[in-house]
Amino acid sequence: MIKATNIHKYYNDLHVLKGVHLNIQKGEIVSIVGASGAGKTTLLQILGTLDRASSKDHSTLHINNVDILGLSDKNLAKFRNEHIGFIFQFHQLLPEFTALENVCLPAFIKKTAKADAEKRAKELLNFLGLSHRYNHKPGELSGGEQQRVAVARALINNPELIFADEPSGNLDSESAENLHNLFFKLRDEFGQTFVIVTHNEELADMADRKLVMVDGKIV
Repeated sequence: MIKATNIHKYYNDLHVLKGVHLNIQKGEIVSIVGASGAGKTTLLQILGTLDRASSKDHSTLHINNVDILGLSDKNLAKFRNEHIGFIFQFHQLLPEFTALENVCLPAFIKKTAKADAEKRAKELLNFLGLSHRYNHKPGELSGGEQQRVAVARALINNPELIFADEPSGNLDSESAENLHNLFFKLRDEFGQTFVIVTHNEELADMADRKLVMVDGKIV
């Protein structure tokens, strides 16, 4: 599903990623752990196509056999919308939109018909136990409910790959445990591949594989 070789990232003179090599199989749940500043989020953003690797180091990145580094910005955005879902620590829901509208946004970007997008969004919200929250705005939802809406949004376009950056970092322990169990349920139900950056050791240890980053490298 993901094959990355020699991934480097520089910010001016700061060398953040120092030749990362990574292979992740379809259907795997992989956690990435390490101290703050080790490069975890930078790596996740590059794997998730939100940022590009530095180009001078002969890096390669293939996702589902697509040469990501060879795509134009326009084609990269299209690939990201259709094949990748994101879950962030602070959920990034738009406060002026309802739960249903927030979930539908990536589908609308994909030009999915409104009726089809809303049908799929309701199916996901039902699956996540939010059938009674369609028309509630984020400010009317608990932290755990907001994060489940964000999970539904990540799934709306049926992506093969889900990236999660500290997904339970802003949740109480019960909501965090529920979210962790949900990832495995989703993998079993829909076959998605998950890459999760986390400081939560319990979640990290639940993964099929735990990768440790130290000073810009996977050790």
